Amino acid sequence: MSSSGKDGGNKTGKGRGQRWPGPGAGSRKTAGPTAPRMIAIRVVERVQRAGAYADLTLHHALVQSRIPAADRALATELVYGTLRWRGRLDYLIAKALDRDLTTLEPLVTSALRVGAYQLFFSDRIPANAAVDEAVRCVRAMGLERATGLVNAVLRRLAREGDQIELPKLEDDPLDYLVHAGSLPQWLAKRWLAQFGPEEAAKLAQTMNQPAPVAIRVNRTKTNREAILPELRERFPEAELCRYAPDGIILGRKGDAGHDPAFVSGHFSIQDEASQLVVDLLDPQPGERILDTCSAPGTKSASIAERLDGEGYVLALDRHPRRLHLVGRGIRRLGLGGVATLERDATKSLEDLATEAGPFDRILVDAPCSGLGSLRRNPDARWRVRPDDLEALGKIQRALLESAAAVLRPGGSLVYSTCTITPEENELVIKGFMATRKNWEIAPAGEAPDPIRKLIGDDGFLRLSPHHHDMDGFFAVRLIRGT
Repeated sequence: MSSSGKDGGNKTGKGRGQRWPGPGAGSRKTAGPTAPRMIAIRVVERVQRAGAYADLTLHHALVQSRIPAADRALATELVYGTLRWRGRLDYLIAKALDRDLTTLEPLVTSALRVGAYQLFFSDRIPANAAVDEAVRCVRAMGLERATGLVNAVLRRLAREGDQIELPKLEDDPLDYLVHAGSLPQWLAKRWLAQFGPEEAAKLAQTMNQPAPVAIRVNRTKTNREAILPELRERFPEAELCRYAPDGIILGRKGDAGHDPAFVSGHFSIQDEASQLVVDLLDPQPGERILDTCSAPGTKSASIAERLDGEGYVLALDRHPRRLHLVGRGIRRLGLGGVATLERDATKSLEDLATEAGPFDRILVDAPCSGLGSLRRNPDARWRVRPDDLEALGKIQRALLESAAAVLRPGGSLVYSTCTITPEENELVIKGFMATRKNWEIAPAGEAPDPIRKLIGDDGFLRLSPHHHDMDGFFAVRLIRGT
């Protein structure tokens, strides 16, 4: 009864302050709603109503609820699956609803979305259970008056859902991307203009698939060939990354964040595209390196692993709580030579270079819209607005300007984002380079193997899920003239 997020046909697939629910929820004696579904409905509602970040909201809810691992996994699937397919789910729900979805209370809308997700995208949840649990959740949230509506809509979808035709790409590309591809209209229009219908459709289909878990092996403790056999005992699908020299793809099963090798500091969780950014920076032992936007510290740690105690990394971030994550990760990995500093890197950094001199290499891993990582953060598509791109571009340019002032002549600066929008990538670099006569973009031939194969003739590293099976990333290495 699953369409598995694939669009091989044009049918929907077979139809069928806040306290979070704890492990006691779901007792069949009291016919109460199960905790995972209650958590999912509330998290999805907060993301919809308040623009909350799904990962942070879900993490808080799971910690507070103290539910078992299997229930945590179900809640996580329901949250991310519902947010990923919200556009399609709304299209389907509208076919079975006698009023505008936006007129419903947010919690009712959320319950319908989570229930519909189970009907169309879950093989393991029977249709009657999905409907009954949704009704129980709505009742438990004090919305008794909405139980009849939720029951009627979901039962109709369970009976007739697979007869609802989805828009076809060849008939109306925009309608297809919005309702079948589950994109907000503004983003669908941009992708059509940027990539064309066929490419945009492939990108949307890939962005709607959950990403596999990738890790970076801590080269100061082991190497990937040595640790791979051990990891395969717990992650049977584990295989070496194609490009990242320290990378392993674990697959989509297992809990990498609680794995003993993770706890002992033998690896970090990091997408292959993100790993390649540090490959492009190519830090060398003995160098002084600045990471201007370091939290949560994954790239700072990767740099420190390559320095292996010979050199210095200064990790900046403007958020003290997030900066704490950098230090915690460094300690878990057993690394040295890393200092953290609370600092807004859009402001002047020249005082950082007064005593020890300018930096040899600088990483500006800029805050961005995150539209290249929708596989991992599906809620970003609903949170980001078109006006955000211009505002982010100004911040990114300011980060570049302040970092450039503390790079030594002959030094390298890598600018990177996890997005695929020109306003945050190519246009930022174009504007920066227009004011820098003694700077140049490093050619692909100067990059280390095997990353040089991925760099274009213009010197830009552009990665996308549907071409490289990685997050959508942009990166470029800039050289300051002597």
